[in-house]
Amino acid sequence: MVSPSHNSMLFFLFFTANLWVCFVPSTAELQRFEHPVKADGSLSFLVVGDWGRKGLYNQSLVATQMGVVGEKLDIDFVISTGDNFYENGLTGVSDPAFNESFINMYTASSLQKQWYTVLGNHDYSGDVEAQLSPILTKMDHRWLCLRSFIVNDVDSALRDSTAKWKIVVGHHTIKSAGQHGITIELEEQLLPILQANNIDLYVNGHDHCLEHISSTDSQIQFLTSGGGSKAWGGDIREWNTEELKLYYDGQGFMSMQITQTHVDIVFYDVFGNVLHKWGISKGHDAAEL
Repeated sequence: MVSPSHNSMLFFLFFTANLWVCFVPSTAELQRFEHPVKADGSLSFLVVGDWGRKGLYNQSLVATQMGVVGEKLDIDFVISTGDNFYENGLTGVSDPAFNESFINMYTASSLQKQWYTVLGNHDYSGDVEAQLSPILTKMDHRWLCLRSFIVNDVDSALRDSTAKWKIVVGHHTIKSAGQHGITIELEEQLLPILQANNIDLYVNGHDHCLEHISSTDSQIQFLTSGGGSKAWGGDIREWNTEELKLYYDGQGFMSMQITQTHVDIVFYDVFGNVLHKWGISKGHDAAEL
């Protein structure tokens, strides 16, 4: 059992013939959402976290560049890694912050796709039921938000999956050189499950930075996309330089393109400049681009 403050919500992207987006509810049965792939069998999406500040702290600039990149890549959906509304979540389903920080912020045509949304610790500081409410989805069809507390379902779902690519998304860091660093509960309780089930990527927010750690003691790539608005300039912990492929203490976001044989990730800053590229092929050695 992982507490909500340290494992707000996890979902898995199982890349098989179709993309399965599986949210882990607090029941024994996983809910599954099938997302169709493109005609060539590929998928592309953006990842942004720690964003909801009514346009402040460069949120609006990040949103603009997400729209540009989203159009270029013809994205299929967007993932939010949590802390969707600062400082204390939403006060209710009628909170104007939903419009100010989401509906009226991510207005580009390329971003009018499904948003699969993780809950962060700041979201739990407010009326978390509001973000889970279907009322918000009626207000904006893009919004989809569920939550989880149970780890055992994660193990069984990953173990039973025949997906070629297994990507786990949560809010809190497992490995990070940022302010929050290593989340001990996740390192002790979740990481062994991810390692045992050959997870490819763990994607998170929480630390207000863009980061890629390629761990020397795990096959998993740890990717932080928490630069959706306010960043923590200069806030970096000492980390093994062999593992730390990227640490950027400014605003930005990440893209991911997936095919049956390859995954490519790119990190962008607030101006749309490429900060870091990395790719991996199944059956071949990983290659940093």
